[in-house]
Amino acid sequence: MDTFRLFPEQASDIATKVDHVTYFLTGVSMFFIVLICALVVYFAIKYRRRDPNEIPPKSRSPMSLEIAWTVIPLLITVVMFVWGAEVFVFAQQPPADAMEIFVIGKRWMWQVQHPEGRKEINMLHVPVGKPIRLTLISQDVIHDFGLPAFRVKKDVLPGRYSMEWFTPTKVGEYHLFCNQYCGAKHAEMVGTVVVLDQAQYAQWLAGAESESPPRGAGQKLFIQYGCANCHGQYAPTLAGLYGRPVDVVDEAGKHRSVIADESYLRESILNPNAKLVSGYPNRMPSFRSSLSEEQLMQLLEYIKSLSGAADVGPYRGNASGPSTQPGNNPPPIVNPPFTPYRTNQ
Repeated sequence: MDTFRLFPEQASDIATKVDHVTYFLTGVSMFFIVLICALVVYFAIKYRRRDPNEIPPKSRSPMSLEIAWTVIPLLITVVMFVWGAEVFVFAQQPPADAMEIFVIGKRWMWQVQHPEGRKEINMLHVPVGKPIRLTLISQDVIHDFGLPAFRVKKDVLPGRYSMEWFTPTKVGEYHLFCNQYCGAKHAEMVGTVVVLDQAQYAQWLAGAESESPPRGAGQKLFIQYGCANCHGQYAPTLAGLYGRPVDVVDEAGKHRSVIADESYLRESILNPNAKLVSGYPNRMPSFRSSLSEEQLMQLLEYIKSLSGAADVGPYRGNASGPSTQPGNNPPPIVNPPFTPYRTNQ
C-alpha cells in the first residue's frame, strides 16, 4: 500500500477500463507533441532564410494533405469521445444487486454506515467481488470521496445525494482521500479501504457489536416522529413509493412528474412544500432542525424497504400494498394534525 507507484494499483473492474482510456489519450497526445515539435524544428531548419534578399517561391498545399490533417484528427477525437462516454456511462450504472453503503462527509472525517448496522470512521471494509454502491452526502462543505486504486471519485455535496460504485477485485488495503479542498485540515481527511474475502468480511461484521441496521433505525424514527399518523390516511402512503414516478405540484404551481429517489425523499422531509403530491394538501411540518444527515439516511432506508409493497406504474399515493408500516399501525386520527397552508386539489 505504501510502495511508490507511477500509477495506482488496479483494484476494481472499472480501473482497467479507465486506465486503457487514459493510456490511449496520453499516447495520442505524446505522439502529436513529438510529431509537431519535430516538424517545427525540421521546417525551421529546411526552410530557413539563407540570404537576406531571398524571396521564397509561392507554394500551394495539396488538397489531399488538407483533407488528411482534418479527417484523421476528427476520427481520433471521435474514438476518444465514444470510448470515454462508454466508460462514463458504465460508471454511472451500478448493478441492481450492489451492496449499498452510506457515507457522510464532514470536516474532517468520513462516517461510514453499513446496511447491517456496523459503523466506521475513516475506514471502509468491503467484500471482494461484490459491487459496492456508495450513497454520499456532506454535512457541511463540498468534499470529494476519492479512491485512486478503484479509479472512482465523486463530489460529496451538502444538501444533495451523490453516488459512486465499484467492484473490488483484489484483497488488500487502499488509500481513501478527500479530493476537494475543504478547509484547514483537508490534508488529514484521509482513510483506508480494506477489501476482504467473503469469509473474512462476514467475520469482520460479526466481530464487533453493531448498532441497529439503518432500516430498523429508520422505522423507529418513523414511529417516534408520528409519520404514520398521516401517511396512508391524510397524506400519501409511502408503500411502493421509492423509485417510481410521482405527479407533483411545485411551489410555482406547475404540475410535473418526478422520480421518487433519495434526493426527492430528502427534500420532501426537509422542505415538504417544495413538491406536493397532486391531490393532497400540505399538512407536514419541516424536519430540517430535527433530523441529522445520519437520521435522514436511516429514514430513507426504511422508506426504500417499502418499495415493493405496491403495483408498478405511476405512483398516485394510494398504493395497493400495506401502508407505511408493515404492522402495529396507530389508530386513525379524527382530525388532521396540521393546518394546510397550500393545497393543490
